[in-house]
Amino acid sequence: MERSRIVVAGASGLIGSALVRSLVADGHEVVRLVRRSARGADEVRWDPAGRYVDTAGLAGCDAVVNLAGAGVGDHRWTPEYKKTIRDSRVLGTAALAEAVAALDAPPRVFVGGSAIGYYGDTGERAVDEEAPPGDGFLPRLCVEWEQAAAPAREAGIRTVFARTGLVVAREGGAWGRLFPLFKAGLGGRMGDGRQYWSFIALHDEVAALRHLLDTESLSGPVNLTAPQPLTNREITAAMGRVLGRPTPLPVPAPVLRAVLGEMAGDVLGSARVVPKRLLESGFSFAFPGIEDAVRAAL
Repeated sequence: MERSRIVVAGASGLIGSALVRSLVADGHEVVRLVRRSARGADEVRWDPAGRYVDTAGLAGCDAVVNLAGAGVGDHRWTPEYKKTIRDSRVLGTAALAEAVAALDAPPRVFVGGSAIGYYGDTGERAVDEEAPPGDGFLPRLCVEWEQAAAPAREAGIRTVFARTGLVVAREGGAWGRLFPLFKAGLGGRMGDGRQYWSFIALHDEVAALRHLLDTESLSGPVNLTAPQPLTNREITAAMGRVLGRPTPLPVPAPVLRAVLGEMAGDVLGSARVVPKRLLESGFSFAFPGIEDAVRAAL
């Protein structure tokens, strides 16, 4: 990609901050959306809940990446927090899509965040981007999240949905919580361990997002997951091998349900998701295996 002006929402999050570092290192101009008053030319104020974006700051942007949203695993899923999760994604996406669609010179691409939660519990069945949405809170959320970008697509902007899996990173996300447990020798399978986890190394997640920005033939949903999903039992064993720690302490399903509430259904559920469109478009993974991904995160 030639030097571009790229707007990033969610630039302070795990994935967003890594993406910004990568883009800046390659000489791109990055504009961050912030909820406070802008402090420089590289910031633009927005209010996702209020569906407000300072559109003047978006002028001349070549691409927009929306990764904003409240953490899914940060709190127990009370009705209030589920509303926070939804609104932070759906209202923010709608505001940004409407803002870029109204520009005299809109960006050439809008990459919207999404998640493999779209597919729900797939059991042992491998699914790609052609699979329908599943049932439950996360699938409904992902459907609304993607639909909220309609103004951008209808304005003729190439619109891509990055359906991201579990990001293997030390700094945050689900894996950020797993690393300390496993390093302390307290890691173990969850439930019976037969549920599939579709993971992706943080390095590959950033590279895949940049691939979506650059690849003109891609639009619509694209799964951002490593090529071979593994079961929780297999991932647990791999974590133990890489970290040199025993993994003797399984977490029984009833305990997870007691601690996590409704969210336990997604921890215990199986998501065997494959990145068909990413691979077909020529993307190459640097860390396709779980042991490589874990080592890259250390």
